Amino acid sequence: MQYRVIRRCLTGLTLTELAVVIAVMALLAGIALPAARMIIGSFESGDGARSMISAALASARALAAKEGHYVGVRFQKAYNPDAPDPLNPLTAPQYMIFIVHDPDPEPNGTGLANGFRAIEGCKPIKLPDSIGVMDPTIVIDRSDSTKYDEIRLDDPLRGGDARVDQAFELTDTTAFSVIFSRTGKLVTHRVQVRNREGIPDTAARAGDVSSDDVFNKKAQVDAGMAMFYQDDAAYLPMGLGPEYSRNRFVIYDRDKFARAYKAGKAWSDYLAALATETIYLNPYTGTIISKD
Repeated sequence: MQYRVIRRCLTGLTLTELAVVIAVMALLAGIALPAARMIIGSFESGDGARSMISAALASARALAAKEGHYVGVRFQKAYNPDAPDPLNPLTAPQYMIFIVHDPDPEPNGTGLANGFRAIEGCKPIKLPDSIGVMDPTIVIDRSDSTKYDEIRLDDPLRGGDARVDQAFELTDTTAFSVIFSRTGKLVTHRVQVRNREGIPDTAARAGDVSSDDVFNKKAQVDAGMAMFYQDDAAYLPMGLGPEYSRNRFVIYDRDKFARAYKAGKAWSDYLAALATETIYLNPYTGTIISKD
């Protein structure tokens, strides 16, 4: 009787082959890591932020022309419940929020002639942690609704370090809006953001609650139901309130600004040098005007 011997073919890598594969993988990782870091670095840089902002502005302009409403981008720092000081404007994350003019009476609108609310379905866009966006203008008096008293930080007589050495002033400069008209042109428009049901934060309306998860009353934001305080008279001491939309802004390094701010020289030691880097928007298209 003859027996047939069946041999199984065993597949795999020898120790030498495995060592070569590991060496090649390590080499590829060494090449790819610096490139990945460069990509991340570019995203966190001012140029990366410019691209993000430019895209957001273009989207807002398109929405305004398409829907036939005033539409814009609101820059504002969010309440940060995980931080030791949730309201600290030096550490709070900053976002871009798409907003639309909605003067309809509550509960179907903001109930304000110049009221804006967040656009439903458009998630706020978080800016990189390393940079901030600032409107170098302080609103010091909103009592006259027809003309707010504003001061530019570069004003030689009224501006300077004394205008950006308090938390409410930093909140004021980092909460601003860029607005487009129904035809897609950049405009100057009074802006007061509020929840979509139009509920104000007053003692008389303390029991009324909005379901808006973007802009809302302080109690709802502090409870984690929304991200941003709305513009109400109660929040004027915080630096939040109605103001005119803007056509310029500055992108700043948050670490460098924080060091100058803590020394009481936010303007003279840092922001003054950025004056030449102020970004202006084209009045017809709303696009960023090139420095070239």
